[in-house]
Amino acid sequence: MGIIENHIEEQNDFEMDSFKATMIAEGDFAMVGVDCPTEELVIRAWQYLLDTGLCWSLQGWFGRTAKSLIDQGIITESEVK
Repeated sequence: MGIIENHIEEQNDFEMDSFKATMIAEGDFAMVGVDCPTEELVIRAWQYLLDTGLCWSLQGWFGRTAKSLIDQGIITESEVK
């Protein structure tokens, strides 16, 4: 298995939490130990922020970005707000 495949496999097993999702959304991948982030990991982070409702209680750009991602069909709207 190559380097890229190893990174993708590691990120599939990546356990998301509020801190990690926030850091990934901010683009601070090193803070959570991610060297080469995949688009899927970033989407998972934003979906986590939406599902937990955290995106609505952080700085305004989190909510605006989440709304934009919902409108584009990248993440799925949650009942939690």
